[in-house]
Amino acid sequence: MMDFFLNFFDAVYNLIDTYSDFYFFLFLEYLLKLTAAFIITLPLALEREYHSRSLGLRTFPLLAVATCGFVLIAESFVSGNAADVNTADVRGRIMQGLMTGIGFLGGGAILKTENRILGTATAVSLWSTGTVGAAIAFNRFEIAILVAGMNFLVLRLLSPLKEKMENDFHD
Repeated sequence: MMDFFLNFFDAVYNLIDTYSDFYFFLFLEYLLKLTAAFIITLPLALEREYHSRSLGLRTFPLLAVATCGFVLIAESFVSGNAADVNTADVRGRIMQGLMTGIGFLGGGAILKTENRILGTATAVSLWSTGTVGAAIAFNRFEIAILVAGMNFLVLRLLSPLKEKMENDFHD
């Protein structure tokens, strides 16, 4: 009876191995990258949510994870050396498509009233968040951390200065 189960599981394993492209260590690498995209963008999301912006705690991490995921999927189809012209061209087109799509999403965050334009910082922050996800997918964690950190600092430190300047201007 034990031989039956061993043979059965061996046959199932061989079937999965033959017809599947699932690689456990690649899965762990992607899990690490997607988790990093989520965690690195959380301070931005919390800052936007804290200031009652329309986009915040859910949008920013999801955008970074989705961007990272799109780049990881696209990279799995790109073969060859990174210095190869064709590979560089394909990567450039991937980035161009992502930048355009995220820009469209950010455009929806911008509101124009009679005498003000609101949401531009949130729109640009969305674009920045996409950069974080793409950088992580391309193994450029240092870029991801720097972009997310700079974006957070601009929103956190320059917002009070902007409000003070607006109040001084209207007084």
